[in-house]
Amino acid sequence: MTYVVTDNCIKCKYMDCVEVCPVDCFYEGENMLVIQPDECIDCGVCEPECPAEAIKPDTEPGLESWLKLNADMAKNWPNITQKKPAPADAKEWDGKPGKFEAHFSANPGSGD
Repeated sequence: MTYVVTDNCIKCKYMDCVEVCPVDCFYEGENMLVIQPDECIDCGVCEPECPAEAIKPDTEPGLESWLKLNADMAKNWPNITQKKPAPADAKEWDGKPGKFEAHFSANPGSGD
């Protein structure tokens, strides 16, 4: 088992999860984070820290595409180990449907 970041992170990009991760397995994209599944130790401390509830265990049904996206993006995005401020409009995006189709960016973030 590993944890994955799902679509509700898009444009919310809270980083509370990064701060608690003991193995620094988060990677930063332009408008979301992902978890490198081979680095995740399945400790679960990140899941309750996410205000947007965007982090899920990969054992939940229907998350196969998110596991693949997390693994693929972690190869190209920089590692992030320190919490940064969330976007000013993060609360407005929390829970909005269709964020992946309309707003996902494969561009990397700045990392640490």
